[in-house]
Amino acid sequence: QVQLVESGGGLVQPGGQLRLSCAAKGSIFSIYTMAWYRQAPGKQRDLVAQITMSGATNYADSVKGRFTISRDDTKNTAYLQMNSLKPEDTAVYYCNADIMRLNNDYSNYWGQGTQVTVSS
Repeated sequence: QVQLVESGGGLVQPGGQLRLSCAAKGSIFSIYTMAWYRQAPGKQRDLVAQITMSGATNYADSVKGRFTISRDDTKNTAYLQMNSLKPEDTAVYYCNADIMRLNNDYSNYWGQGTQVTVSS
């Protein structure tokens, strides 16, 4: 099976920075689009950023210029560098990926989520 393991969340002051990591583990043949979503209490889960296999990126308007998504395919890992954090960035951040397994099964996977809290 495949697991997405997130890390890097925590408490940070406004204006601060955090770097989230998402490592895909298991019987992986190839990873296609990787993405970060977030969900604040009482709100729906929204796309934050995504990166394709070729490196093309897409960002939510609310994070453009502050967040950067990247990936290291040698480590099956995606990153989200978050700068100039604001209280409204507070949410649980989830990693998502489209993965082809070694048995040719193609599925979409979610991580367990990591809490990011921006507060003074």
